[in-house]
Order: sequence, then C-alpha cells, then structure tokens
Amino acid sequence: MSALKITQIGNSVGVILPKEVLARLKVEKGDVLYLTEAANGVTLTPYDPAVEAQIEAGREFMREYRDTFHQLAK
Repeated sequence: MSALKITQIGNSVGVILPKEVLARLKVEKGDVLYLTEAANGVTLTPYDPAVEAQIEAGREFMREYRDTFHQLAK
C-alpha cells in the first residue's frame, strides 16, 4: 500500500505515483489510466473496461459458434 499526497499541479490538483507503482502498472508518462468504482473503493488500471467488455463479448460469440468456425477453417 502506498500513501499518496494530493498536490497542486497548475490550476488543478493531483497525485504523483511512485516509480514502483508505475512499474507495477506497466505504464509511463503519457499513458492513460482508468479509474473505476469497486466494492471497496476505486481501482486504478491501465486497461479500458469498455474494451475488456467487448473482448469478453467476442469470446462468448466464438464459444457459441465454435463448431461453425471449425467447419469454416477446413
């Protein structure tokens, strides 16, 4: 767990993430992070939740039509 201090950044406020947190998230300056609500607070992630939902829908479609895809691959 890391304690982050809210800091004045220009006319806004923000937090500065330690290098260890950036390395763990596998992000660097200029990357986008997504803040989503979770049961116990919020989650900060580099993965877009909308894209994750689309990928899961695609996987479900492929599972549903697996036999058809096998036939088309012949």
